[in-house]
Amino acid sequence: MNRQAENIAGTTDTGLRRVVAIVALLNLAYFGLEFVVALAIGSVSLFADSADFFEDAAVNFLIFMALAWTAARRARVGMALAGILLLPAVAFVWALWSKFNAPLPPAPMPLTITGLGALVVNLCCAFLLARYRRHSGSLTKAAFLSARNDAYANIAIIGAGLVTAVHASVWPDVVVGLGIASMNVDAAAEVWSAARSERQAHS
Repeated sequence: MNRQAENIAGTTDTGLRRVVAIVALLNLAYFGLEFVVALAIGSVSLFADSADFFEDAAVNFLIFMALAWTAARRARVGMALAGILLLPAVAFVWALWSKFNAPLPPAPMPLTITGLGALVVNLCCAFLLARYRRHSGSLTKAAFLSARNDAYANIAIIGAGLVTAVHASVWPDVVVGLGIASMNVDAAAEVWSAARSERQAHS
């Protein structure tokens, strides 16, 4: 029975490593695209979301590496990932400062289309990670929370683009960017709490 359980766990780890590798590559690819568009149209929300894609790529890459480690070491990595989850909030502050210096609304059509593409990517990632979200504790929780939050954020970006098309204002973009930053702060707190509990359990 123990051997069977070990075989099942090993198969699960192999499947998870494959999934997080795919998710990492998807996030890295869309980070580049979204970052270029954000710079081109001056979008705070897309800039924050592109930083979020980069953070997701880093999180999933670290999960890929850490799955071969012990539970205690995974917990320590989970606590480090909590810090990585704060990167989009830092990026948003920088982008927001730049927006106040040049308060022009972003082009609504590229904003909406890029947000829609980001939604598709994040829904695919969330779907891939869903079956593993309770496996390996804080590590996969970090990845699943990121994908879930990003999908919500992308819906908001699409909405901001539609509103900006009707009312040319910087505020829909800024408000959505603030929401993206706050969601990642909340996710960081959840992951930190889960990782701390795991570390105490294996100390």
